[in-house]
Amino acid sequence: MRRIIAVLIGFLLGLTALQPAAHAAEAEVPAAHSVESVPATGALFYPSVLGAVPRLGGPHFCSAGIVHSPSRDLLVTAAHCVFGGGATIEFAPLLHDSELPGGVWSVTDIYIDPAWKKSFDPRHDVAFLRVAPQGGKRIEDVVPGAPLAAPRAQEPVTVSGYPMGSRGRPLTCTAPLEDVDGYSGIHCGGFGSGTSGGTWLQDGRLVGVIGGLEQGGCAPDVEYSTPFGSDVQALFARAAAGGKGDLVPIGFTANAC
Repeated sequence: MRRIIAVLIGFLLGLTALQPAAHAAEAEVPAAHSVESVPATGALFYPSVLGAVPRLGGPHFCSAGIVHSPSRDLLVTAAHCVFGGGATIEFAPLLHDSELPGGVWSVTDIYIDPAWKKSFDPRHDVAFLRVAPQGGKRIEDVVPGAPLAAPRAQEPVTVSGYPMGSRGRPLTCTAPLEDVDGYSGIHCGGFGSGTSGGTWLQDGRLVGVIGGLEQGGCAPDVEYSTPFGSDVQALFARAAAGGKGDLVPIGFTANAC
């Protein structure tokens, strides 16, 4: 979803003259690395029903995190990762290699801010997803969620997400959280397409998801998140209350690189 247009433009323009400066910048920032799993984090699959695509090793297209909530059945991701009403979107928490240790969960409802539905405002590039129970259990009975919190600038944050592809493992990187014109930001190299919606964790609390400005970042060593402030808390409260979800327009090309 992310950076594909920027990569093509860079190739066509032949920006080889900038390579030495880019290499110098990359040497100053940490690089994302692969790990087996990240707490409360997983991959999104579409289209899939009855767990078919993840169980057959099909491709995942974005990332998401489990949010601790009274209903114990909510996820959070980037709004540009989802569309429609949620049918045929499935979530595999703690996915790694060919393993599905947290099972596969079907999305039933999506909740977005009206500003995203109206104009794809990158400051509202966040969505909460409800998943159906399985065998009388809700998702947090199987995989604990992380509580929402406001981000704290200049303190370490761990950002994680699944690169687009099949199976595999998540990438993760820890760096100081920066305030970039109201967005959360970090400097880390190595993320790419598919990591949108990935979790930002500070002290075990969810303070962001990859998305927002430039749908997560056009430069190869920068990641962004929509600000997790009062608007996100209000959206979370609406989702936790269990009301009717939203019909989400396709938005993964809006505000992209």
